[in-house]
Amino acid sequence: MPSGASIDTTTPRPYSRINHIQGTRGAFRGYPDRIFLVDQTQGHGWDSPTAYIDEFDHPLWRRLGPEATGHADAHGGMDYVMLVRLIECLMAGEPLDQSVYDGVAWSSVTALSERSVAQGGAPVEFPDFTRGAC
Repeated sequence: MPSGASIDTTTPRPYSRINHIQGTRGAFRGYPDRIFLVDQTQGHGWDSPTAYIDEFDHPLWRRLGPEATGHADAHGGMDYVMLVRLIECLMAGEPLDQSVYDGVAWSSVTALSERSVAQGGAPVEFPDFTRGAC
């Protein structure tokens, strides 16, 4: 996880698909989309992310976004982009964007959380499944 980023899987709250990404130099929040960037956003408010799309939009979304947004039933196009990219990699014989290490790390969060809960909420070390290779 990037320096200054955190993940919270234990705070009680109702289900929501609102995105909130917080780092040491900025924050993004969805529904409605808004952004704050240190040294760019004026005051203590939010900016519209449209001002930053040309600079920060991912090339994959630039290429597939217009087509993907027509698949709103697929999480706003996210599923479409992920499936197209998977198929492209497989057809071209390229490595996938996600590795087996990503998969095991994502899958281990539940077991590690259960271990933490069983230990009264104590921190549990997250294993390095790559043994330092990544």
